[in-house]
Amino acid sequence: MPLQNSVLADRPGNPHAGIGDKIRGALAVGKTRWGMLALVFFATTLNYIDRAALGVMQPILAKEMSWTAMDYANINFWFQVGYAIGFVLQGRLIDRVGVKRVFFCAVLLWSLATGAHGLATSAVGFMVCRFILGLTEAANYPACVKTTRLWFPAGERAVATGIFNAGTNVGAMMTPMLLPVILQVWGWQAAFLCMASLGAIWLVFWGLKYYNPEEHPTVKQSELDYVQQQVEPEQPGVPFSRILRMRGTWAFAIAYALTAPVFWFYLYWLPPFLNQQYNLGINVTQMGIPLIIIYLTADFGSVGGGILSSFLIGRGMNSIKARLLSMLLFACCIVGVIMAAGSSQLWVAVFAISLAIGAHQAWTANIWSLVMDYTPKHMMSTVFGFGGMCAAIGGMFMTQIVGHILTVTNNNYTVLFTLIPAMYFVALTWMYFMAPRRIPAVDA
Repeated sequence: MPLQNSVLADRPGNPHAGIGDKIRGALAVGKTRWGMLALVFFATTLNYIDRAALGVMQPILAKEMSWTAMDYANINFWFQVGYAIGFVLQGRLIDRVGVKRVFFCAVLLWSLATGAHGLATSAVGFMVCRFILGLTEAANYPACVKTTRLWFPAGERAVATGIFNAGTNVGAMMTPMLLPVILQVWGWQAAFLCMASLGAIWLVFWGLKYYNPEEHPTVKQSELDYVQQQVEPEQPGVPFSRILRMRGTWAFAIAYALTAPVFWFYLYWLPPFLNQQYNLGINVTQMGIPLIIIYLTADFGSVGGGILSSFLIGRGMNSIKARLLSMLLFACCIVGVIMAAGSSQLWVAVFAISLAIGAHQAWTANIWSLVMDYTPKHMMSTVFGFGGMCAAIGGMFMTQIVGHILTVTNNNYTVLFTLIPAMYFVALTWMYFMAPRRIPAVDA
């Protein structure tokens, strides 16, 4: 009997198991899915190293090429244009062609686009490079979400999502650690070439190691059964027009469009804000340490947000309700960011921004898991890609709005930090009323 109780306690889905028991149980089922998760985690890390580099190098590049605030805003705007187009196209391609081939080609092309930044000599040149980078980097999240949807059951999905999405913060954290050294030794052109070479290394591992669950040559049958435990209705091929008429598509798309641009605001404008507000230089000590602390907190938020909703599901709560309740808590935590703009103390601002960006990442882990919970797996990347396109369009407008507000207010960030919390409560209200409560049967 004690042995039987021990086995039951180690099962990942057992609501009475402790955190340690759940971890041991999850690993005992099999470790292959965690290897697949590691691949998309590192892809996300590279994705955000490539993105965050521009914000960190902005003072150097602005001086080198005489950029204005609107030039920088326009460079980011064209990234978002490419991102919007790439999201919907590549999300559909991943569902049609398969995640392995599409993601391989996308990372190859975005690595080449990253390297091409080193050849640009003007704001226009950077706009072209950023457009191509956005077009190709848009494959990252549809591919990561599809991989998580394929390889993880509902009870582990938010944790897995939080882990791979933590790559955003690791990338954003590593960038201010590594770039100052590269800039000092080799210059900004070499920095872009170094980032491109990291993508080439990742491609080797992805090409050799990634498989879908039913195709993997070494996955244990017990793990395959565990991954595919959720019974879904048989689904026919669904045209894109039918997906656009699904309530769940718009539930996710609108909510994500309202909140995703906030992280891009932090990514693009946080280094210039800290540099201006507190006279920080581009080095590891002055700029690097605050950014490292902020993004390290975001890592804890990303994984912790997934743990919270997974804990609630393990206690018997419906997965949709668990995600929504978690998102409400995280939206409340974001309100504190209002303190950041008006503070004369660097570490007060760092604390407020850290809490807000950590809560944002926890929110993101849950909204992505929520759309996975109610979306059939064969259309997952298409739905997510459409939502990502809407979010990228929101980001396009946000970059223009930010550039305009900073121009007319002489670089005053107060209005921007005040508006951020409201966006989450509007998005949460929309999701509460619009999100389906189960996976629908979809007719062609």
